[in-house]
Amino acid sequence: MIFVVGNSRSGTTMMGRILGGHADVFTFNELHFFEQLWAPTIEPEALDPRKACDLLTMLMSYQRDGYYASHKPRQYLDECEKIVDTIDNPITAPAIFSAYINHEIAAHSKTIGCDQTPRNLYYLEELLKLYPDARFVVMVRDPRDVLLSQKNRWKRRRLGAKGTPWWNALRTWAGYHPQTISLLWRSGVAAGDRFKDDPRVCILRFEDLLNKPEAELRRVCEAMDLDYDASMLDVPRVGSSHQQDQQNERGLDPNAAGRWRAGGLTKAELTICQRLTREHMQKHGYTIEPVSASAVSRAGYRLTWVFKSALALALNIWRIRNLRESLRRRLGR
Repeated sequence: MIFVVGNSRSGTTMMGRILGGHADVFTFNELHFFEQLWAPTIEPEALDPRKACDLLTMLMSYQRDGYYASHKPRQYLDECEKIVDTIDNPITAPAIFSAYINHEIAAHSKTIGCDQTPRNLYYLEELLKLYPDARFVVMVRDPRDVLLSQKNRWKRRRLGAKGTPWWNALRTWAGYHPQTISLLWRSGVAAGDRFKDDPRVCILRFEDLLNKPEAELRRVCEAMDLDYDASMLDVPRVGSSHQQDQQNERGLDPNAAGRWRAGGLTKAELTICQRLTREHMQKHGYTIEPVSASAVSRAGYRLTWVFKSALALALNIWRIRNLRESLRRRLGR
């Protein structure tokens, strides 16, 4: 199993597509199993077959119907019961996840599954213990580019993500605030850095992959115990928050790095971002740029932060199984 994790808009989907281009790898959709369907613990409880099937059918629906679909998980019940029968007792949530991954990759004639859910970043400790043979790619991107991408993310529906419901644009708009995104970037990068010396974890800068694709992909393949294949880099240029999806354009776009320099962020947004992320920016080789915003403009963002945070929480609470624990991890505590 390979997990691709990182802050949202840090290139996790792109890396999932790249790995999915390998002959042995099947890349899943964002499964959102950990945290949304099951709150990870080191010692998971045993589940009865009915609860196991409830969990597994929803996981199957996320993969096959899409995350934002109108889910009818019971249609997978017969298949689910056969998968559960293959699991040795005790039946636990991590065992269910593994059994489904193995079932699905076998159906696609692959041998390795790749889950590209970004927020698994906050559960690296549990995942490393639950799946000791797994490998992890931790994506890191310049927080100013992450900020700009998050600011424009609500436009994705009209840029090519036609399957995304209209209310998701509202959710992503509500989720954007320079202070929120900067704090999440800081806690996310810190969560990944905790395991930088673990040989199962490969930390990859988005910008390095774009500027040195062959060298960096070779490094990733070595860490994932995969044979390097140059064709893995032949991915479609889709998923941007800034331009229309270009299905006919292939390969990595080096212009996606440093896009914030062309504009799109106010001085106040840049000031807030660099102030909150400075330490980890410097650790990962990002240069702090001289920028200064007026006290009035910064105060304006502070005033809107409480409102935007409350709205974002209200619109995202259904995606979180244990709210207190989720907030604790994102606050880095």
